[in-house]
Amino acid sequence: MRIFSTWRDLPAAARGASVALGNFDGVHRGHAQVLAAAHAARPDAPRAVLTFEPHPRELFRPDDPPFRLTLSTERAAALETLGAALLFELPFDRTFSAMTAEEFVVEVLHRGLGARHLACGADFAFGHRRGGDTAFLAGRSEALGIGLTLVPPLADAEGPISSSRIRRLLQDGYPERAAALLGRPWTIRGPVEHGDARGRTIGFPTANVALGRHLEPARGVYAVRVQLADGRSVPGVANIGLRPTLGEAPKSRVEAHLFDFSGDLYGQDVGVSLLAFLREERKFPSFEALREQIAEDAQQAREIVRQGYALDPPGPAAPDP
Repeated sequence: MRIFSTWRDLPAAARGASVALGNFDGVHRGHAQVLAAAHAARPDAPRAVLTFEPHPRELFRPDDPPFRLTLSTERAAALETLGAALLFELPFDRTFSAMTAEEFVVEVLHRGLGARHLACGADFAFGHRRGGDTAFLAGRSEALGIGLTLVPPLADAEGPISSSRIRRLLQDGYPERAAALLGRPWTIRGPVEHGDARGRTIGFPTANVALGRHLEPARGVYAVRVQLADGRSVPGVANIGLRPTLGEAPKSRVEAHLFDFSGDLYGQDVGVSLLAFLREERKFPSFEALREQIAEDAQQAREIVRQGYALDPPGPAAPDP
């Protein structure tokens, strides 16, 4: 997949695509439907996604707690898995946010991308103060000779699949239910940082990853899989939180113990995928009590991984090539 951070002066091969529009935070099953609709409408055109970085909410509400399901790298990887050949990840700043809906359609979509077809959800809004809606987009795209598919929300028995719904599930401690809506386990990606090595003192060394701009899920212990930079996927158990027994940390972080693994991961970019929530984080009366509980947690996590629990939640297949 080729990634562009501009709509200006694109090479010929990056123009004339069928473009899925949206923020695509999480790249969940509903987002997959939008990308599939773009491809189905013009299977002869390159498959493209137009999205924004940072998420507009991060610009307009900078004091909100972190809420992102996927940061740029993870989102791009998920979109590529779904068959996107081009990703237009446009920088969302004050100047871009002042662009009118008319300018966005004409300058970005028509003249810049040379889009042949567009697909988006029915609630897609764009332009200064969200001045453009799908009715406006339909009228202007038709006038410019661009096709448009409006994709209704994908729903299950609980209602429409949305990023906000997935966030609530993760915050309530249901990563396997979130995975069913995403089409894959939810993953926190980032570099392994140096900690204080307290885990080693009780026999459970950990790879520490800051949550950063990721949503903070329910604090507690999880069965996980960790994707390493060399492509390996290693099962493990992880704590997400402030680790009160070992000296409360100033910010929540992920501390993942990888089963049957030895090696130096410092500085490497890893992905920690949450498979199942085991228990809430709590303070133990002693290091020994904590060590015994972690041993129990690890055994439970091993069994979950052995059974394949939550590893393959239902989800959409990638569009046909």
